[in-house]
Order: sequence, then structure tokens, then C-alpha cells
Amino acid sequence: MLQIKKIIQLHCEGNGYREITNLLGTSRKTVTKYVLLFKSTGLSYADVKCLTEEELNTLMAKQEKPNENRLEMLQDMFSDIEKELKRTGVTKQLLWSEYKVENPDGYNYTQYCHYYNQWVKAKDVTMHFEHKAGDKMFVDYAGNKLTLTDKNTGETQEVEVFVGILGASQLTYVEAFYSQQKEEFIAAVENSLHYFGGVPSAIVPDNLKSAVTKADKYEPDLNRTFADFGIHYNTTILPARSRKPKDKALVEKAVKDIYTRIYAPLRNNVFFTLKELNEAIAELLEKHNNTKFQNREYSRQELFNQIEETALKPLPTMRYELKHYAFGTVPKNCHVWLGCDKHYYSVPFRYMGKKIKIEYTRTKVVVFCGMERIAFHNRTYMKYGYTTVAEHLPSQHRFVYEWSPEWFISWAATVGSETERVIQKILESKTHPEQAYKSCVGILSYGKKVGYKRLNEACRRADEFGSYSYRTVKNILTKNYDALSNEPQNQYKLPMHDNIRGADYYNHYN
Repeated sequence: MLQIKKIIQLHCEGNGYREITNLLGTSRKTVTKYVLLFKSTGLSYADVKCLTEEELNTLMAKQEKPNENRLEMLQDMFSDIEKELKRTGVTKQLLWSEYKVENPDGYNYTQYCHYYNQWVKAKDVTMHFEHKAGDKMFVDYAGNKLTLTDKNTGETQEVEVFVGILGASQLTYVEAFYSQQKEEFIAAVENSLHYFGGVPSAIVPDNLKSAVTKADKYEPDLNRTFADFGIHYNTTILPARSRKPKDKALVEKAVKDIYTRIYAPLRNNVFFTLKELNEAIAELLEKHNNTKFQNREYSRQELFNQIEETALKPLPTMRYELKHYAFGTVPKNCHVWLGCDKHYYSVPFRYMGKKIKIEYTRTKVVVFCGMERIAFHNRTYMKYGYTTVAEHLPSQHRFVYEWSPEWFISWAATVGSETERVIQKILESKTHPEQAYKSCVGILSYGKKVGYKRLNEACRRADEFGSYSYRTVKNILTKNYDALSNEPQNQYKLPMHDNIRGADYYNHYN
């Protein structure tokens, strides 16, 4: 007992297990045992120092053989403790303090942790214990593939199987795709987030090319599109370290589970379409997620509903649109060319000659110059067409861009009704109105040169002549025909003489 007191004294003075072992010449195991027993009593060294050898012996024996009912009661709580520890901010210290409030005679913190850790090791849930609710989702592809069969030829095609799993609840998502290409990989991750109904703080992919451009132990280069996907969903992309299977042990175990729970039941089935295969997978997946864990009283789905559903961040209102990129230089007509659609999009004229980047999705086209967004358009698939924002063009180009039959008629109406009539007749005389635009501009531009009154009078004269053209109006104004009097000119009759035969002369030819 004196040796035990000395061990406790040295421990309270701040000596470590190794120092105590060297000072007293006793075994490390003995030192560890009695220090832990002392800690479990909750007493100070001053309290232990006053005990007789018999009292100290009784105290140590009592700590070595705890009350069976007390231990049994604590063990019944371990399952709930495990679930609570997955919640953000919950620690064993916090749970122990709550336990002591309800059980004043319960174990002290050291023994509380000791028995719980023993239970964890016995149940082999070390990796599960490490994950907090809403923290991470692990994604990977199964090594073994499933197959589709061509209904006509009987040929088989292998398809990839994507697996996503939440860290805390282990709720799992499985879907088959034709390939691991970037577009399908992002669609798979997005579908899994919508299946879970929320977004974790981080997504942990393997180092496949669709997620990581260049693998590195410390700073891997993310695929630009996948990184943009993470921004859209307000989550962090944390690639697993290459050749470090422990980083994604959870998803690798999930893959093994789906081999048993999904692959095996489907092994004798024949599927002709990807849709049929995924419908069969979805049915078995629900069964898998609702099957209780081994040695647990709850399933993945139940655990998710209890601890992880509310810990996930909300989904964005819109799904992610895959982005593509093109590069070019702004030409003099202020319209950049999107080669895949053979379509032109306008950009502000001040960027003529500048290098630009075009970022486009299924529905949008965005143009950047450096880090500045300079244009935004709805995507149009009309070949060789132009999508133009009038404000992007310089004033002279904008003037031409605004030309239309209605615009010219409206302009002519401000001059006068006669001018409006002539302009309308010119536009109607052409197969395509665009053929008359320059004539209209030429006529209407005389308004500034000669005034609206003269121009309107010239157009009245042109209407009287029944000649509707720019040249007619120009001649009238140049030769001042618009200034001639409107009174009828004197009519002169030819005198009668023998050389004038008259109308009767020609009647005999009819």
C-alpha cells in the first residue's frame, strides 16, 4: 500500500508513467494500473494520504470490481452515446457531465471513457465513430461493373456503378452510368445530394480525372468544373490522398456492402436499358438503407433521420449547369463567335481587340475579359445568327442595328404624312424591306439639310408623279420642283391647217 501511495504522490507531482517506473523500480503496467484506479476514485492525493492501508486496499479493490448494475446501466447507454457523439459539438466530456447529473453515483470520467472505448473496440466501429453529422460525403466507383444487354444482338456492355455515402449515418446512394466522364460523374454526385436532401460540409472523391486534374499528397489540382460545382452547392472538395485507402475506408466498405446487397441479387437478371438497371438498383438500395446495422437497433435510414438530416446544408434552388469554355478575341463588329453553335454574341465595343473567355452552359453564355464579366446572354442555337444587346454597339453601329420598317415609318411620320406615305411605298416595293433601308435613310436625311417642310413637299410631288425612290426625291429638291406653283399651267391649242389630219383620218385603219 505504501508503494501505491508513492505512485499516486509522484503522479500528482506531475511525473509521467516512465519517470515513476524508473524512480520506484516497478513495472510500467503496475504504475498505469494504479494511476488509473486513483483517477477513477475522484479523490485527491491529500484524501488518499490520510487513508489507512486497509482503507486504501478496500478502495482499490472496489474500483477494480465495479458494481455490476452500474456497469450494466452504462453499457445500455453506449448505443445512444455513439449516436450523440456524431452530432456537431458533442464530446464525451459533455455526455459524461450529463450522465453524472442523472447518476451521481456513476463512474468518473476516466472509467466512463475506459468502458466506452472497450465497447467501441468490441463492436469494431472505430471508423464510424470518427465522422460528425453533416460533415463529409465520400464518393467512389465500384471496381466491378454491371452489364447491359443489347436486345437485338445480345452483346453486353459494361457500365460504371457510382457509390456515395454520408460519413455519420452511412446512408448510401448507388447509381449506374455509362462512364466515369466528367459530365456523368458530376451528375452522379448531384443526384446523390438530391437523394440525401441536403449538402454536407465536404465531398471526398477519389483521385479520378473527373475530380482531380493532378494528384498531389498536399495540394491536388481540382478539375475546374468540379471545383465550380462545389461552389454552386456551397461545399468543399477534399480529394482523398493517393495511395491512402484509409482516407476513403468508409466508401470502400460501402462498395463491399453493395456487392452483397445489390450485385448478388441482380446477378441472374438481364437488363436492356440503363433505366431498367437503375430502377432495380434503387429498389435494393432502399432495402439496404433500411436494414439494421449488425449489433445495432437502428438502420442507416433511421440514423440519418435522427442525427444527420437536419445537419446537412440546404440544396440550392437551381441544379448545377455544366460549364464549358472557349477563348477568342473581340472583332471589330463587337460580336464573338461560339464555334460549337456557329452563333455570334455581342460584347461592349470598348473591348474590341481584347482577349476574352466564353463560359457557356446549356442555357447561358457569359463572356469575361480578365476577371470582369462583360456580357451575359441566353444561349441561342440558331446557326450563323446574331444575338445583340444594342448598348454593346458604338453609336453608329447601334443606329444601323435599330433599322426596321416600323422604325423608318415612325421616323418619316415625324416629318409629315406625305413623307410617311413615300417611305411606306418604298418599303412595300422591295421583296425584302432591308433592300430599301438605304433609300429611306437617304430621303429622311434631307430633313436636316432642307428642313421638314421642303422634304414633305418634295415627297408630295414624288407621290403625284407616282415615282417612289431616293433619286426622284433628290431631283425634286435639287431642281427646286417642290417650290413650283400648284396652279394649273395655261393649255395652248394647236391651230387647224391642212397638215393636221385629225382623229377621223385614222378611223379607216380600225
